[in-house]
Amino acid sequence: MIRSLLSVGGFTLLSRLTGFLSLAMQSAIMGAGAVSDAFFIAQRLPNSFRAIFGEGAFNAAYIPCYATALEKEGAESAEEFAGQVYTLLLASQIVILLLVWLFSAQFVSLLAPGLDNRPEKFALAVSLTRITFPYLLFMTLFAQHMGTLNAHGRFALPAFAPNLMNLTVMAALALTVVAPRLFPNPGYAASWGVTISGALELGLLMWGARQIGVLRGLRRPHWARVRDFFIKLGPAVIGSASPQIAVFADTILSSMLADGGVSAISYAERLYQLPVGVIGIAAGTVLLPEMSRRIASGDVAGAHQAQSRTMALTIALAAPFFVAFDTLPELIVAGLFMRGRFTPADAIAAGDVLAAYGAGLMALVLIASARASFQSRGDTSTPMKIALAALAANVALKIVLFRSLGAVGLATATSVGLWINLAALVSLALACDFMAFDGVFAKVLGATFIASAFLTLVAMFGRAPALALGVHFGAQANLVALMALGAAGAIVYGVVLAGVLYLAGINIAKLRGRR
Repeated sequence: MIRSLLSVGGFTLLSRLTGFLSLAMQSAIMGAGAVSDAFFIAQRLPNSFRAIFGEGAFNAAYIPCYATALEKEGAESAEEFAGQVYTLLLASQIVILLLVWLFSAQFVSLLAPGLDNRPEKFALAVSLTRITFPYLLFMTLFAQHMGTLNAHGRFALPAFAPNLMNLTVMAALALTVVAPRLFPNPGYAASWGVTISGALELGLLMWGARQIGVLRGLRRPHWARVRDFFIKLGPAVIGSASPQIAVFADTILSSMLADGGVSAISYAERLYQLPVGVIGIAAGTVLLPEMSRRIASGDVAGAHQAQSRTMALTIALAAPFFVAFDTLPELIVAGLFMRGRFTPADAIAAGDVLAAYGAGLMALVLIASARASFQSRGDTSTPMKIALAALAANVALKIVLFRSLGAVGLATATSVGLWINLAALVSLALACDFMAFDGVFAKVLGATFIASAFLTLVAMFGRAPALALGVHFGAQANLVALMALGAAGAIVYGVVLAGVLYLAGINIAKLRGRR
């Protein structure tokens, strides 16, 4: 399982790196103004609906049902079930797409009411939304193919596919440089890149599924066949919707800020989502099928051990990002994005938001693994109820903090909501004996704390020398300083963590659960 986690994490890391290059290109060409705000708003609808109906909720309901059909009834029965779900997904997404195309203005008005008195920016957001929304259709079908491949132990191809989006958006933006008359503005180019990438990603997974002989076509739906799936999907959708509702709240409130407010949140969010995708989502993607199989076979202790080791590894890998985001946020944003139309003021604004988001990072990367305690047992309603309670606290705090802190208040409320969600999941799972932490977890946690303390010292006392070094590189001063600090921090953190784990008697074999 650890090998699969590292495989998924590795390919996801590659996609996050290409995503950074894409975002850097967007910041240089679009800056942080009206065009970038409109583009990020247009992306918000399909991305949020994808997260609600696609990756999180869909996998939580689909993988256990598909795995059960495969194990107990055979490959042909699993294929029939998958084909029926595929047919229903395709039909529903076509209906949603038509509705959004017809009522795009109303959707954008609900999502970003602050644009109502800015007609040019509102019209641009509506146009870009109509271009980007087909991405949802492609990604929903992508999610099913991903779930099917994961159930068969194939994780690499779905993890690689998001690179196609980043590369396609970069190619589209490059066209605005070599052929500026091809698009009205860079926002249109990036929006077309998003939609085209969805078709490419789905095509890649369709090819992968057919290579192993699954999801070969549409099947006539029968309610008796897909009933259990939809019963589980309902609560899973509501649970997955709660963080997306919080994101919608951020977009609604930030649209009332001056030009650049939406962009500051979006740039910061993309950065703090880097470890989430590389570590947190990768852990949840691999852990859920593993725990489901072990619990189905009666190996509850093995399932708990797999979860404990996965959460330990998640904490150790995510801790450096937590330290960096809360000690060097402005330097990170300036080093990565401050060029072209992206100004020092934009870097400060996005850096402040990044620090607020960073406070909730550790909770966010662990939530998917904690939810697996319930989802692996077919329980999607408990995580839903916890997510809704955390959402209520999150949104209430956003309203309170927005007036005084602006975008930073929105991010702070998000972090608080994440910690409430994680604390409730872990507390209830432990009380129900659905989770158990072992000695290895405690030792990894202690080693991570010690290594993080040393890393914090590097960030605090190494910043001035790193900036002094960067001065010699002109416009790239912040980037060079960031790279120097990053290299020094990685060495210190890695050496201290490895040394403390060695003294505690922990090695890779123990993390894998071997004796």
